[in-house]
Amino acid sequence: METGYRAGEPGYRRVCLALFTAGVATFAALYSTQALLPELATAFHVTPGQSSWSLSLATIGLGVALLITGPLSEKVGRTRLIHLSLTLSALVGLACAVAPGWPALLALRFVQGVALAGLPAVATAYLREELHPSFHARAAGLYVGGTALGGMTGRLLSGAVSEPYGWRWALAAVGALGLLCALLAAVLLPRSRHFAPRPSAPATRRALTDPALLSLYGIGACAMGAFVAVYNAMGFRLTSDFGLGVAAAGAVFLVYPVGSLSSALSGRLADRYGRRAVMPFGCVLTFLGLLFTLSGRLPVVVAGVAVMTAGFFCVHGIASGWVPVRAHAAGVGAAQAASYYLFAYYAGSSAFGSLAGTAWSLGGWPAVVLLASLFVAVSGLLSVRLRQVPVLAPPAPILVRPHRAG
Repeated sequence: METGYRAGEPGYRRVCLALFTAGVATFAALYSTQALLPELATAFHVTPGQSSWSLSLATIGLGVALLITGPLSEKVGRTRLIHLSLTLSALVGLACAVAPGWPALLALRFVQGVALAGLPAVATAYLREELHPSFHARAAGLYVGGTALGGMTGRLLSGAVSEPYGWRWALAAVGALGLLCALLAAVLLPRSRHFAPRPSAPATRRALTDPALLSLYGIGACAMGAFVAVYNAMGFRLTSDFGLGVAAAGAVFLVYPVGSLSSALSGRLADRYGRRAVMPFGCVLTFLGLLFTLSGRLPVVVAGVAVMTAGFFCVHGIASGWVPVRAHAAGVGAAQAASYYLFAYYAGSSAFGSLAGTAWSLGGWPAVVLLASLFVAVSGLLSVRLRQVPVLAPPAPILVRPHRAG
């Protein structure tokens, strides 16, 4: 009886590489304007807080669309939505480069967020269905590593292109990257072998009442809010406090591979020691990184951002891979639960991350760190609470140790 691809098999490598590539495209597009916030504020004569809406509206569109695409994938399948999402989001990204004004750019960014929803809504559900249970957390960590690399690529590419050529060419470059990644994913991603259409409505109540899932949703919202708050304000700090240009300030995103390594490593540790044991450590690591960024020395600040990034991707990598596993054990549609998690995740990004501009204007960098630390503290408390939530046995026997089930 087939139990899914195992590490070392060609199908496993194709799945991981395809979703890694798709993660790069999706999150390069999503965060393509973050390194451009100071330039957009100058070009359109808006405040730092207003410029952050070019990112917040994309995450709002993504979050809202996730509530539709996740349940929809339970009926129409995973791979179809992934391919459609990658292609449409890249095309809208190219349209952003020729936006005639600030309102048009914001509207297109919202539409791009909606188009981006297809991949994150189904990626972890696809992994749960197509891979052997022993490798779920590891593969989820690799996928989140791709999203980390994508976030770095979008920020670095847009920052590097914008300085000599302007923000329009920067967004066009990210759009072209998206089209290339969409082509690669179309060639690499295997068709679903274990997907079975199912109605998602009857499971809605359990997806919104299970204590472990609710805690995971809260962790996603608060951890992402802290993370985006720091990165939204960091460009303003580096250009004003340290006198760096847009491209040089964007180089801070070179720490993103630390997130890729952290998510992959935390997935392996979670497979060995259990998710409940590893997640609180990620919260502590995130908080320590925030403290380092208070330094007045640039190398220490960059090191702090790297540590914070490692901690965040440890938390998010474990939480995002845990949600479909817990949902399956609770009898909830995996994609539906993943959609709720990601809705909370991007709602936190939009609501909490946009507060960073206000915090920066009111109290400078210490105010940003205080804001982010509050969100990290909530994530830490919820991760400790998860250790007290009873484990659920899966509805059907699978080859996985009980402490990893949910």
